Amino acid sequence: MSITSLLREPSKRKLLFSAGISWLFDAMDVGIISFIVAALAVEWKLGAQQIGFLAAINSVGMAVGAAVAGASADRYGRRAVLLATLLIFSAASGLSALATSFMMLCVLRFITGFGLGGELPVASTLVSESFSAKDRGRAVVLLESFWACGWIVAALIAYFVIPVYGWRTAFLIGALPALYAIYLRRAIQDSPRFIEQRSRKLTFKERIVSVWSAKYRKSTGTLWVLWFIVVFSYYGMFLWLPTVMVLKGFSLVKSFQYVLIMTLAQLPGYFTAAYLIERFGRKFVLVTYLLLTAVSALWFSTAGTEGNLIAAGISLSFFNLGAWGAMYAYTPELYPTGVRSTGVGFAAAFGRIGGIIGPYLVGLLVAIGHSITSIFIIFFVAILFGALALLFFGKETKGTDPDEAINGNG
Repeated sequence: MSITSLLREPSKRKLLFSAGISWLFDAMDVGIISFIVAALAVEWKLGAQQIGFLAAINSVGMAVGAAVAGASADRYGRRAVLLATLLIFSAASGLSALATSFMMLCVLRFITGFGLGGELPVASTLVSESFSAKDRGRAVVLLESFWACGWIVAALIAYFVIPVYGWRTAFLIGALPALYAIYLRRAIQDSPRFIEQRSRKLTFKERIVSVWSAKYRKSTGTLWVLWFIVVFSYYGMFLWLPTVMVLKGFSLVKSFQYVLIMTLAQLPGYFTAAYLIERFGRKFVLVTYLLLTAVSALWFSTAGTEGNLIAAGISLSFFNLGAWGAMYAYTPELYPTGVRSTGVGFAAAFGRIGGIIGPYLVGLLVAIGHSITSIFIIFFVAILFGALALLFFGKETKGTDPDEAINGNG
């Protein structure tokens, strides 16, 4: 089915766009902080380790949020948890504009991260459950494409707002999703699959045991490695992009401009992944895009000219975000409805540990004098390892239905 025919059914289109806009706001907030730290480094005279710590604390919140929201969504429903997490992160983002110290900002970024990290796995689970087996992969990758739109909005805010109105205004814009939650409350409902199984809810302990039972252990282990590597490399590289551009000798405004150009490449990355994922399968897209991300990381780190740097950044954005989209499509397909959100949430939470380590490690290595090239070689090796782990141990989920399998019908 083509992307246009996928969106032809009004109820499905409404769900995808409603969840997608909340996803856009998530990305906008994560994107804004990557630009704000570059501005804060100048205004508050922050060192590389402090910048790394600020990015890392956001990921700590996302890790906790993903685990808590994932488990809660299997108990209280996808819709209720999605709305709660949206309100938490938008309120904390708005309050970040009032931060008067580095420590106060770190506390607010933890709370923001909690909401952000909680919303993402719940939204992807809801969309995955609401589409048929032949369409769900493409639908979730399209949902993920809103992430690129959010980063583009963040880059535009950084380019047009931060230099003129300051970073506090950018944080205030991050509070807007709270108003969107009013619309979202009426626009989306829990998936029919979740509603059908509402009477057969498992306890938290039963869900955790199920995710790590003999039937799912290999898939869960491989998934956790995949999430860790992808999040580690993404946050390690992309949260530092504006700062890396400054370190390479470009002005703050010029670096924002180049990152905006690189960010635009995320959209075709998602759209090609959305097309290929139903044609060739999840593993093919994930492994291919991860290997090309690794090559792009190496290219970006060694790029000497302005043109080469932009081209490498575009390639990095294209393949890394395409892999993200495929990973979000792949993850919910490994578990049945009763434990799906828990499985997705805990995989995402483990991945966020990579998101904590990545930016902080870059800050630490920059502070002690390591070159950008040597730092990016670490990401190259890590991504290569993740791609090979999935290739040899991952399970293909294209066209499968874990609910049928568990009921003995598949």
